Amino acid sequence: MTAPTADTAPRASTTRVDWPTLGLLAGFVAVWGLALLLPASWGIVGFVILVLALTLHSSLSHELLHGHPFGVERAETMIGLWQPGLFVPYLRFKRTHLAHHLDANLTDPYDDPETAYCDPAVWARLSQWQRKVLDINNTLAGRLVLGPLIGMLAFVRSDIRTFRMGERVIVSDWALHIPGVVLTLWAVALSEMSLGAYLAACYCAMSMLKIRTFLEHQAHARVSGRTAIVEDRSILGFLFLNNNLHVVHHMHPRLAWYKLWPLYLAQKERFVTRNHGYVYKSYGDVFRQHLWRRKEPVAHPLMPARKD
Repeated sequence: MTAPTADTAPRASTTRVDWPTLGLLAGFVAVWGLALLLPASWGIVGFVILVLALTLHSSLSHELLHGHPFGVERAETMIGLWQPGLFVPYLRFKRTHLAHHLDANLTDPYDDPETAYCDPAVWARLSQWQRKVLDINNTLAGRLVLGPLIGMLAFVRSDIRTFRMGERVIVSDWALHIPGVVLTLWAVALSEMSLGAYLAACYCAMSMLKIRTFLEHQAHARVSGRTAIVEDRSILGFLFLNNNLHVVHHMHPRLAWYKLWPLYLAQKERFVTRNHGYVYKSYGDVFRQHLWRRKEPVAHPLMPARKD
């Protein structure tokens, strides 16, 4: 895996503590605990609270790997190792996400760990049913329902392949994830929420994150045109910690979540020019345009097929 550049890798900092992010982390723990403590009669209420909290926690994990709230990598890692969403180890997320921040590789099926595109040569070898499933996954509705499952299968498959190629750090990354999983499952066992309901909440939280990741990057001949802006300040924008202003984040990866909107509003013309007008006014627009209609082909439309 390509190492993160000095511009994207987290680093120690002498700046003051990022209190808004630290406060949100503390608030998450409180809300997560509340969702588990609610009596079974509250049923759907506790479930919805848990889904929203887990979605926010994923966004907070993203802040952690970019050096918040302390600017001390070891401290952020210690906090991030507990992943109550269960499915993705923090260190695997960290390594792949920092590799994703090499903008020259954005959307590349081989070099961008977070892309949903595939090599046209690979697409040509897929069976008819596989193509159909991936086409459905390229609509927002499909991404919400199938996206977490397809994404996790691809993620685990990639880790197995990379391990076989000799990258042994994958074992320690997954091993360090286990204590947090055990702690979470123990807390669930003590609560009135069933394990099945908790796992369903984890899946739904991943589905909500797919709303953000669905179109935050597109195939474009110019690197600058590959990253989206969604001008959404609704609850989704908050749960995503303004990462919907994605081009702003990619241009300023160390900037805290609450500073993205002020910077965007101050330099909106610059950012919109930068990403060649790849802008949506809200997630409502995204749903209207792409709920049932795929945004692009699954096979990368600008990539020539590689020869085996």
